[in-house]
Amino acid sequence: MEHFEPSRRFGRLPRQLFAALIAATEARRAAGHDVINLGQGNPVDPTPEHIVRAMQEAVANPVYQRYIPFDGLPAFKEAAARWWGRRYGVDVDPATEVAVMIGVKVGLVEMSLLVANPGDKVAVPDPGYPDYWSGIALAGAELVPIPLRPERDYYPDWDALPRDVKLVFLNYPHNPTGQVATPAVFEQAVAYARRTGAVLVHDLAYGDIMFDGRPSLSFLATPGAKDVGLEFVSLSKSYNMAGWRIGMAAGNREVIHALEVLQDHLHCSQFGAIQIASIAALDSPPEVTERVARTYQERRDVFIGALDAVGWHIPPAAGGIFLWCPVPGGGDGEAFANFLLERADVVTAPGRGFGEEGRRFIRVALTQPTDRIAEAARRIARVLPEWLDLVARDPRAMMPKDVPAHSTSAR
Repeated sequence: MEHFEPSRRFGRLPRQLFAALIAATEARRAAGHDVINLGQGNPVDPTPEHIVRAMQEAVANPVYQRYIPFDGLPAFKEAAARWWGRRYGVDVDPATEVAVMIGVKVGLVEMSLLVANPGDKVAVPDPGYPDYWSGIALAGAELVPIPLRPERDYYPDWDALPRDVKLVFLNYPHNPTGQVATPAVFEQAVAYARRTGAVLVHDLAYGDIMFDGRPSLSFLATPGAKDVGLEFVSLSKSYNMAGWRIGMAAGNREVIHALEVLQDHLHCSQFGAIQIASIAALDSPPEVTERVARTYQERRDVFIGALDAVGWHIPPAAGGIFLWCPVPGGGDGEAFANFLLERADVVTAPGRGFGEEGRRFIRVALTQPTDRIAEAARRIARVLPEWLDLVARDPRAMMPKDVPAHSTSAR
């Protein structure tokens, strides 16, 4: 074979906007620079000890060294049902309304393959988690952005969304803006799905990480939600288990059944020992996730406070692990992210990587230790006057360019 020609399906996958940034980051590290990575949502905090111990014991059990049921362990599904009931007062049947995910990203990509035919419309938040786009591309479906703008508090305008959408993704607490849902947002989503027949997917990746005493909301707690869709929950951030690749979905039993059938063809469930350890996570006392939320709120306040003192006013996230930061001087997010890497050795994510609505923003991940967050803020504060001078001297060069946003970055 002289030349490998991948399929047209493969060719539809979004290009990796962050690839050049990651390469530049590694090049600076290789050159001896102390780079602080605030670009990726990859927690550095360790998994709680009781979860690790449960994993160690399960690994030694020969039962989990063999194939397990392809749709997952019943005990894990029962723990998931207990979690939704205890956390949100939602009644979930573990046998028919829960599916196991090898990381929630896998399930989110699978949903487009499950629901959408070529040419069908799939609606995603803009800005939003870019891996929604990957499943849409593989399905040959049409991506329909749902503009989320500050003047609407980053909530959808359901009246502006086409009525012929087959699948809708929502995500609160929202990546990247840090906005949280209200009951009305979910009620309007259910009403839209009832009017149109769309399947709704709520990505509840950060539900345990709420700030300033705000309550967390589950889409499934909304009347009628299980009639129209699913909710996906990741253990990655709540329990610092990002590398474990485990998550769960619950909701409409017909969709859950179809999702499990699709997964039977694609893979054979997550390693049983990981599922056993995840039961220990889901049954953890509330203090475990409360401690995680306090840590992220402390980091949020440290970063925002340091930059507010030098005139860069960043809206405080209401929940989640990110800050959605307007570029100082109104410039281009990609240019500002490159500037911060080159002048401050701080990695951030350009907002265009999350959709066209993010062109004048960068996203900051609060996943480094608090002292490193503080050091990153000090470095940015030190070079901020230089950036503002660049914008003032050549504003056109610092404005967003008309380049399509495509990315498949990690959270």
